[in-house]
Amino acid sequence: MEDKNKEIKEITMHNKATLIVHSGDMDKLYSALIVGTGALAMGMEVSMYFTFWGLERLKKGALEKGPLSRMNMLGLGKWMVKQKMRKANVASLERLLEDFVELGGKILACDMTMEIMGIKKEDLRDDLISEYCAVGTYIKEAKESDITLFI
Repeated sequence: MEDKNKEIKEITMHNKATLIVHSGDMDKLYSALIVGTGALAMGMEVSMYFTFWGLERLKKGALEKGPLSRMNMLGLGKWMVKQKMRKANVASLERLLEDFVELGGKILACDMTMEIMGIKKEDLRDDLISEYCAVGTYIKEAKESDITLFI
């Protein structure tokens, strides 16, 4: 009986993760992309809903412009962290984002944030964005997900 319950549970699981990327801080973007790409590599379906300062990082030329969330020290802290990441062979944000999309991850851009913050579609990297949408799309994705994160 236990095996049958496990089988039923596996059938009803969506094997899906949905992340809200609210922050534009460099370290938080790294976290979101590493978790998202890791989930894709493990066979999960992954959507990232970019909103507010997270969406700002999807502007053309803005991906690397986010500060550290802590100990930024007028940019010195960010520089030090980037040096350590380079020595540890950690991929760049650009590479992680490209890998995420290449592995089938979905990038959802919040159109309400676009309106509030005066962001136009032509300001954003259209090569990465799967869909421009409202919160209802995020809710649908999250409702179907086994994992939801707010970063």
